[in-house]
Amino acid sequence: MECEWDEAKNLANQKKHGISFDEAQELLLSDTDALELADADHSDHEQRYKLIGPIVRGIVTVVFTERGEDVTRIISARCATKHEIEMYQRYKEQSHD
Repeated sequence: MECEWDEAKNLANQKKHGISFDEAQELLLSDTDALELADADHSDHEQRYKLIGPIVRGIVTVVFTERGEDVTRIISARCATKHEIEMYQRYKEQSHD
C-alpha cells in the first residue's frame, strides 16, 4: 500500500495538531491491530475512515480515504481523544478474548 497526501494540508495539520502525515502513515503501514471506523459525518463526497491505534508517540486518530486498491490518502491526523483511546482499549480487550 502507498500513502499520499496534500502537502499544504500536511503542513496545516502539523501546525494545528503537531503530527505530520509522514508520522501518521506509520499506523497505516504497520501490521498493528488498529480500530477502523467509518467516518460517516464527513463522507459526503467520498467514503472516509478513522483509524485509531498506536505509533511511536502514542495513540493517534488518522482520517483517510482509499484511492484505488493500493493508495490511501491521509486527510488528517491527531492525538486520539480520551474517548477514542477508551474505544481502542475496549477493542483490543475484545479482540484478545
